[in-house]
Amino acid sequence: MAAGINTPMVLVTNSGNQSISTATNTLVTFDTETLDTDGAFASNTFTVPTGGDGVYGIFARGSMQGIDAGEFTQLRIYLNGTANSFFEGRMTSHADDIEMKYSGGGFLDLAATNTIKMYWYQNSGDSQNLTNAALYIYKVQTGGL
Repeated sequence: MAAGINTPMVLVTNSGNQSISTATNTLVTFDTETLDTDGAFASNTFTVPTGGDGVYGIFARGSMQGIDAGEFTQLRIYLNGTANSFFEGRMTSHADDIEMKYSGGGFLDLAATNTIKMYWYQNSGDSQNLTNAALYIYKVQTGGL
């Protein structure tokens, strides 16, 4: 896909499972780039290219089996190395051995060299597998909100 409307555009996924340690924000790793119009994704990081200032849609998903009552999973989007409170999706289980599925997103005003990373957290007391992880980022408009 050539650069143009709604670019840069990135869609990355993890084709397998990723072990997530308990009580640790873990960087989600992606092994499949389905779409990367401007070469903006590398080393599990989206970087806004020079001249790419604007409003971006950022959407993420993942699922985790084995979460018990009172335990939770949390997806976090990091902007420039810091958790962005606008993108903290937490789900708490109300029964034992539940599969928690999360998908969500929103929009951020980003400037050239800003970076986006996806992290996952869970507090089950032991490691759990993150499955079906994906991150989709695309430019909505040039200029700010």
